[in-house]
Order: sequence, then structure tokens, then C-alpha cells
Amino acid sequence: MGLLAYLKSLFILQLLMGFVFVVSGLIINFIQLCTCILWPINKQLYRRINCRLSYSLWSQLVMLLEWWSGTECTLYTDQATVDKFGKEHVIIILNHNFEIDFLCGWTMCERFGILGSSKVLAKHELLKVPLIGWTWYFLEIVFCKRKWEEDRDTVFKGLDRLKDYPEFMWFLLYCEGTRFTEKKHQISMQVAESKGLPKLKYHLLPRTKGFTTTLQCLKGTVSAVYDVTLNFKDQQTPTLLGIVNGKKYKADMSIRRFPVEDIPNDEKECANWLHKLYQEKDALQEHYHNEGSYPGPTIIPHRRPWTLLNFLFWATLLLSPLINFACGVVVSGSPLLIIGFILFLIVASIAIRRLIGVTEVKKTGSSYGDQEAKKQN
Repeated sequence: MGLLAYLKSLFILQLLMGFVFVVSGLIINFIQLCTCILWPINKQLYRRINCRLSYSLWSQLVMLLEWWSGTECTLYTDQATVDKFGKEHVIIILNHNFEIDFLCGWTMCERFGILGSSKVLAKHELLKVPLIGWTWYFLEIVFCKRKWEEDRDTVFKGLDRLKDYPEFMWFLLYCEGTRFTEKKHQISMQVAESKGLPKLKYHLLPRTKGFTTTLQCLKGTVSAVYDVTLNFKDQQTPTLLGIVNGKKYKADMSIRRFPVEDIPNDEKECANWLHKLYQEKDALQEHYHNEGSYPGPTIIPHRRPWTLLNFLFWATLLLSPLINFACGVVVSGSPLLIIGFILFLIVASIAIRRLIGVTEVKKTGSSYGDQEAKKQN
């Protein structure tokens, strides 16, 4: 193990990085709360400010992927498609197989200048997660409970609000509804068989309602749908904890652009189009499994320095007083202060570990099963 790899594995450094993320996140959330007074006065100014505030938080996670772990991301697409990145409103369809699939999506958003304005159709439980859910709330993220009867009005209103969004946005959809596991896949394929749909090997059966509704509501705003299929070299199984430990992964992303006008308007035909798309995604994953790469030309967009500079700014601002305080506690010799500081470190480490646990496959609980499967579209 090299010196750099050893330093990255040190718990104290990871704890300090976690401290910077959590405290800066709370500061950012407070500033976001203060910006709410702008909403009735100048809604677009409120949005532009919150895009930059959210960038300051999310880019710290992207920094972990790009600079701390050194993970590489290769795009399999053509230059004409890349030339449109960051210059149009789009819907992103991404497979949901890995703990860090969202982070790979974010690093692409960052490299093309739209990380702060990226959107997602998120499950309602995440609204209660500190920092993540709170920041998304101020960003007007659309939350759903995955029960259409309860979600209908919320989703329509949320999407309708985004029609005049001032910054180019990538709206992420996990059409499978939940992260892939073998148990969920088995149940999903039972649903596919009962509906007379072709079985998928590497994906769950897509839930079409979210996609058709999003496309219907944002037509006239979004100009294309990007189909993104993600995998990792050497059958790696990346985790956020691995990223924190400085482990390097090699991500490959196949990206195909579909103009909105080429997608059927009729809801049933649009749903069929999505099912066909997932059959094509499955074929892409089969090709990757056999060949170790996706078909087509490759492009590796360069990482930008802003994520690193942003983290260094927050680290300088927050770690200096923390280190001074820690030195003061040690010098004081007070057992009460020392014990209190140790308890603070323990609580902080548990809190950070719980935040990481939100992304873990084995902890991403879901009601995906027989009863829920009956409601699939």
C-alpha cells in the first residue's frame, strides 16, 4: 500500500472530510432557508441562487469520486451528442444497479456545468434525510410515494413548476423504481411473464407511469431523452464506502439521445417505447458482459478543478476552528471537556456512517414485491 493510499484509508481524515460535508451542508441549508423570502419577489433569482448553493454541497461528493478516489468515467457516444450536453433540458433514464450510480451521473452533470440544476423524481422517504432531502426540497425536487393515487396531484404540480426553470436541467428517472437485487429481479420477471412482456436479464421491468407523466408534463420544455446505461470494468461492485476509502473504479456509460418528437405522444405507445428501450439496454449490458465495453466511439470528458477548490474552501473555513478547539481541549486537561469532545467524534462518525448507509444496496428497503408488482404499469 502506497503512502497516499494509506492516508486515504485513515479514519481520522475520513471523519474530518465528513465533518466538512455535514457542517457545510447545514450552513448551506440555513442559507437556502433564508432565500425563501426571494420566492414571492423574484422566483428566478431564488432558483439561480439555490442552484449554486446546491452545487457547493453536491460537488463535495463529486470531488470524492473524481479527486479522492480517482474514479474514471468513459462515455460511449458520438461527439454530436456530447456537443448538446449542458445546452438543453433533458430527461435522463439511468439503470439502477449500483450504490454510486447517482454519483457517476453527478460527475457528468458537473463536467458539463449543470450539477446545481440537476433534478430527480425521488422517493418521499429521502425528504426526511438531513442535508440530502433538505437541499432537494429547496431545489424543487419532485418527491413521490410510488403510489399513483397519492402521487398524482403532487407529481403534476411539481413538474408543472419546472416548465419555466431558468437553468438547463437534467431530470433523472430511475424507471425501474428501485435498485436492482436478485430477489426483486425474480419478482419483476414474474410480472413481465404475466403481462406477456419479454424478460430482462440485467434490469427490472420499468414502471412506465413516472416516465410517461414526466414526458407529458415537460413536453415543450425538454428537447430530448438521454438513455444512459452504466457498468464498471472488471465486474467491479463499487460502493460509496469504497469511494471514501479512496478506492478507484472505472465506470463506462453508454449514452443515446432520443429527440422528444421521436417518442410517441399516446400514453400506451409511449409505455411500449420505454419497454423496448429497456430491451435495448439489456442488449447493451449483454454486450458489455461479453466484450468488456459498449459499442461505439469513446469520449472521456476532463474533470474540472471547481469541485476540489470548493472543498478546499469549506475545509479551510471549517477545519481551522475545529483543530484550534481540539488543541484547546487537550491543553486544558479537563476530563469533562476531553470526554465531551470524544463523544462528539463518536456521534459525528455514526451520523456520517448512517448517511453513507442511505446508498447501500442491502439497506435500500423497498416494498417492491407481489402486492406492489400488481400496480406496475
